[in-house]
Amino acid sequence: MIKADTHLHTSFSGDCDEDMENVIRSGISRGLDILCFTEHMDKDYPVEGLFDLDCDSYRKRYLEMRDRYEDNITLLWGVELGLLPWLADWCSSYVNQYPFDFIIGSVHNPGNVDPYYPEYFEGRSEEEAYTEYFTESLACLEAFSDIDALGHMDYVVRYGPNKNKEYSYKKYSEYIDPILKFIIEKGIALEVNSKGYAKGLGEPNPCRDIIKRYKEMGGELITIGSDAHLAANVAEDFDRTQQLILDCGFRYYAVFTGRTPKLYPLG
Repeated sequence: MIKADTHLHTSFSGDCDEDMENVIRSGISRGLDILCFTEHMDKDYPVEGLFDLDCDSYRKRYLEMRDRYEDNITLLWGVELGLLPWLADWCSSYVNQYPFDFIIGSVHNPGNVDPYYPEYFEGRSEEEAYTEYFTESLACLEAFSDIDALGHMDYVVRYGPNKNKEYSYKKYSEYIDPILKFIIEKGIALEVNSKGYAKGLGEPNPCRDIIKRYKEMGGELITIGSDAHLAANVAEDFDRTQQLILDCGFRYYAVFTGRTPKLYPLG
């Protein structure tokens, strides 16, 4: 089984109330060997201050928990950084201020609106909204690429009016392939985010065909995360995620420590 969950949120994220220790205990109870916390830091998020991470307090709590549970599980310290093209200089300064093990770069608010909110889709077709998301994702990466993994690449599909009913890799391949090409050339991992199952997609984010295409294009680095905001959701749907990744031709997944990947067998 997958022994590491490398996308986890606790009460240090603005959309989560779960205590870090509860998440750790959940990971131990599920037989995991490694947990990486990746709290949200989204500067210029539309809801002012919602995702402004108190990194010093977060670091202090992490170190306390790392020492307390060092005999039970390996704990790593990361961040999920919200990407926007105009924040490139700020992001560069931010990631060099702290000793992160792992940095996920995610696109949460293209056009300064989060697809989580219905207004992102108002006044236009679902196809236009999805196209904007992928176009903006590439622009974000081209502006700032000092990340270790691209988070939930087709995040927008979780919240579309029809979700993935009318969505496919093939339909958006002209926008998706340049993103995959970019991260492969930069050595950025593709995150496989199991929360897509919980969101009713029947597959992770990104979808199976994107993962397969990434492999076909020469992509080798994948990371795996549950995106859990509750202790009960740690490693959720990892069994299905593992089988899908194996079916896509991968035999290893990566865990970053000190921003350096180490490969672990999928089974």
